[in-house]
Amino acid sequence: MKFAVLGAGAWGTALAVSLCAHHDVTLWARNASQSAEMARQRRNSRYLPDISLPDNLIFSSDLAEALHGADLALAVVPSGALRPLLREVAKVAPGEPVIWACKGFEAGSRKLPHEVVSEELLPSTPCGVLSGPSFAREVALGLPTALTLASSNESFARHSALALHSQRLRVYASNDVLGVELGGAVKNVLAIAAGISDGMGFGHNARAALITRGLAEITRLGLTLGGQRETFMGLAGMGDLILTCTGDLSRNRQVGLQLAQGKSLEAILRDLGHVAEGVNTAREVLQLARDHEVDMPITEAVYQVLYQSLAPRTAVEGLLSRAPSAEFRS
Repeated sequence: MKFAVLGAGAWGTALAVSLCAHHDVTLWARNASQSAEMARQRRNSRYLPDISLPDNLIFSSDLAEALHGADLALAVVPSGALRPLLREVAKVAPGEPVIWACKGFEAGSRKLPHEVVSEELLPSTPCGVLSGPSFAREVALGLPTALTLASSNESFARHSALALHSQRLRVYASNDVLGVELGGAVKNVLAIAAGISDGMGFGHNARAALITRGLAEITRLGLTLGGQRETFMGLAGMGDLILTCTGDLSRNRQVGLQLAQGKSLEAILRDLGHVAEGVNTAREVLQLARDHEVDMPITEAVYQVLYQSLAPRTAVEGLLSRAPSAEFRS
């Protein structure tokens, strides 16, 4: 098959590298100089500087050229860049099957990616979301990874999952688009909380409690919005949450660790050099939870640290001192 991977950040580059082993792949970068540099050096010096890019990987900064003849387009950009990219895709290749691999809400509208897709692509366009526990660098290195591909078109989900599937990149099909997207978005907020807890030296027990109670928050909100419980217990829910809260390659966890050290959010984001989706997502998720009267105390604490100058230690201690209640709610 022929794939067009749209977005040359760390994740887009990693997916392109993985898919190159079995398919014809073009990696599109909006920045022409970045595209030319990758083609010349066979390396993405900004996002994956220590990964050699395959000789058969094609590079382009021309969207129409990248999409020409492609069987499937993978939109791998930050959630805030998804809508403008889809508008361009719809102009140059209307009806092109699209899979998006971004995690988060559109700022301001609180819309999940599938809602943005429905507004920008033709209703007949085959489409779906790819998500799950995956650090870009490990995928680029060919280390074993398992993901979920969800689409409301179950046939498209199965066939696309099979096309992307390989020995080292295992892809499972699902029909729960909302659940997969929500798990991938909210886990970034909870990873900030886990980073704060670890940075404060609260230990492994506290981190395990935050992860477990964080999963309960994701599940409560997800079920209220129409997601499937099995999704939140699977790769796109529990799996992604565990990885992002415990792995030091997690940008959102790094935000929490540095907040615990007393660094300002502005300085952290400036030095990070990558998008940390959890920072914007915290605001969107909390408002969504309030709109639907869903209790999400960890998310609220992270929001207060990020936007209301609550001291990180105070936030974690406040969570740990909450009055006990039944673990499971009906």
